[in-house]
Amino acid sequence: MEFNVKREIFLTGIQKTLGIVEKKTTMPILSNLLLRAADDRLTIIATDREIGLVADYEAEIIQGGEITLSARKLHEMVREVQGEKIHVVKNERDMVMITCNKAVYRIPGIPADDYPVVAGQEEIPQCRIKGGILKELIRRTAFAMSTDETRKTLNGVFLETEKSAETSMIRMVATDGHRLALMKIDTGEKDFLDLEKGVIVPRKGIGEIRRLVDEEIGDMSLGIGKGMLMIKTDHTLLKVSLIDGEYPDYSRVIPVGKGLVVTLEKDKFMHALRRMSVISSERYNGVIITISEGRLVMNSTNPDVGEANDEIDISYSGEERSTGYNVTYLADAVEVIDEGQVEFEIGAGMKPGVVRSIGNENYFCIVMPLKL
Repeated sequence: MEFNVKREIFLTGIQKTLGIVEKKTTMPILSNLLLRAADDRLTIIATDREIGLVADYEAEIIQGGEITLSARKLHEMVREVQGEKIHVVKNERDMVMITCNKAVYRIPGIPADDYPVVAGQEEIPQCRIKGGILKELIRRTAFAMSTDETRKTLNGVFLETEKSAETSMIRMVATDGHRLALMKIDTGEKDFLDLEKGVIVPRKGIGEIRRLVDEEIGDMSLGIGKGMLMIKTDHTLLKVSLIDGEYPDYSRVIPVGKGLVVTLEKDKFMHALRRMSVISSERYNGVIITISEGRLVMNSTNPDVGEANDEIDISYSGEERSTGYNVTYLADAVEVIDEGQVEFEIGAGMKPGVVRSIGNENYFCIVMPLKL
């Protein structure tokens, strides 16, 4: 195997694999990526058995072949060399020599025969979707995913579609049991995927999708079926195994009746929450929000750190109400809002609070209150 490839292209392809390859694994080969050279194309493949990525780039192939190399060491080597082109050659003992200008690396490889197969595009229904739509869905919801490994179905986001004669909406929901974020967007595609039952995309898969759509936000193909989600761009195919399980009926926690509603400037509210979070610690991160005539008062008292108070002028003349919330959860919900104004709904008693953006009815975040 021998080929020449542009350094920037090679580096880009390797970087895409770093979130997938396993750092600690009982199978050393899963720490490697597979390089395959054939037909003037260099294919870079990575998998952890749950997620697979196939990236395909133009290269000058002198002799075809394939080998697996440590993803992290290869990344460090290619990142540090300086020059436009990189020359890669493998000898019969699976030792790979990487040359760029006068810099030369030799790195041992593992034969590609032992590498898990990353299947191609099976017969999975696909449709076009703008990368920006997926990026926005993830940005507005992923923060609410659970990190509790014992709650498997909450360790990801729930994806479903809702169709009507005029629209084809795609909806993403994430919850950790203490908060719930929901975002929906019209895909603009009449023949979009039918996901009425919905699927659960795991946390690590969401991270890789986010990485992909951050780099390539044009049109791409989205396919779901046979227990996997597949995204295809011009150069990259990403496959993510879905979580097998039932997602909780999130509609049951969406408040039916309206609570006490106030309108706030997003930036003022956000900065006030950040000032409260200065007092937060792992043991205590609560903030007491009191609504009264003409003002919203925040108080956070942490025995280990100290106390913080702040006040925002509001247009309100109803009853006074105090409720405690996790200040980080509120800040996360407000931070992803692009619109200038925020609607904050405070439920009575132990009913949840709701953060909405004024000007975008397709997003909201529910936050459960704390016991005062």
